[in-house]
Amino acid sequence: MINYYFAYGSNMNPARMRARGIDFIDQRAGRLPGFKLCFNKRASGKQNIAYANIGYQRDGAVEGVLYGLQRPDDIAVMDPFEGSPVRYSREVYSVTTVEGAVNAWVYVANAAMLAEGLLPEQNYLNHLLAGREWLSDDYYCWLSAQASVTTATNSELDGLLHNV
Repeated sequence: MINYYFAYGSNMNPARMRARGIDFIDQRAGRLPGFKLCFNKRASGKQNIAYANIGYQRDGAVEGVLYGLQRPDDIAVMDPFEGSPVRYSREVYSVTTVEGAVNAWVYVANAAMLAEGLLPEQNYLNHLLAGREWLSDDYYCWLSAQASVTTATNSELDGLLHNV
């Protein structure tokens, strides 16, 4: 049974996780070696807008938040928000922490949803930056420097619940 979820995108924001009804009992820094963070997953209904994804990179590593789930089946609550299984698939990867490696659920964008030349919205990128506490200084600086676009959102709650 998998009791962990590794967030590398907007779910690094614990407020977003709570707004989505995800019960987690702890959170800590996690690292996914052999990957890089990409903004190449097409946003549904938004031209030229990207959401986070991971891609293979032998010497790379994606940093994020490793959430300890209250119950193993709590991950199913995330599926509708991630568009799984159509937009993202849910996979199990080994995530490293200071305590050692653990198997965790990780969402990976499906190939049909990928495109190059996309940018994340600044509001979306802010959710990633909310994971500051669990990111190294270098990774946070790199993430802060990512190009983005500014768009209007309906409300702060929409920004927490949906990728708007």
